[in-house]
Amino acid sequence: MPIDYSKWVKGRVVARRDWTDDLFSLQVDAPEVKFTPGQFGRLALPIDDQMVGRPYSFVNSPAEPTPHEFYVVRVDVGPLSPRLARLEAGDTVYLAPRANGFFCLGEVPPGETLWGLSTGTALGPFMSFLRTPEPWSRFKNIVFVHACRLERELSYQDVIQGIKAAHPDQFQYIPFVSREDTAYAIKGRIPDAISDGRLEARAGLRLDAATAQCMLCGNPDMVTDTTLVLEARGLKKNKRKEPGQITVETYW
Repeated sequence: MPIDYSKWVKGRVVARRDWTDDLFSLQVDAPEVKFTPGQFGRLALPIDDQMVGRPYSFVNSPAEPTPHEFYVVRVDVGPLSPRLARLEAGDTVYLAPRANGFFCLGEVPPGETLWGLSTGTALGPFMSFLRTPEPWSRFKNIVFVHACRLERELSYQDVIQGIKAAHPDQFQYIPFVSREDTAYAIKGRIPDAISDGRLEARAGLRLDAATAQCMLCGNPDMVTDTTLVLEARGLKKNKRKEPGQITVETYW
């Protein structure tokens, strides 16, 4: 059966940025696709007479509607990932017409401090909604944590520093690096640094149920282990019918 291209939006890669040998970003012109910050789109390519797609979070904000930007880790196995890794400016890539996902600020209850806890390419949704007015009007403090294995994987420093410059009294960026010693990043894993108090000491803020809203996005081990640590402190998962302090999305 031939591919039904009417179910997809044809996009054009307008720029590519390589952060490391394994991490890159694609900017894709596809203005028909709309999204809410924190949602993900689906990038796809026609392969063996079928459209093969995979979800990736929007890194740009709706205030910058085109091109859309996606942060991708190179994977050398599977039908789609190696082909995405070879895309360059001018190439065609397809997008699903609708964005999906509920990892959005509209799902998060009120709080004093928003803690954004991410690993790897899961910084993407945070880069999207931190460039909108909503978090700055809702939270007194915003702490964004990005954890990687190596220092060179701490991408989007230009965007992060721009956010910091725009909101110097509200915003803190706290990087983690697990496999190297650095002059500025916390060594190790996010849940361990919550347990032993290093994260709170660095931020100068308490992470507790009375003041915190925590958004966790990243690899399953981080999300699971951090959730357990937070629940031990009295925080609970956020549900629509039962608001809490922990909103999660596994990102792998």
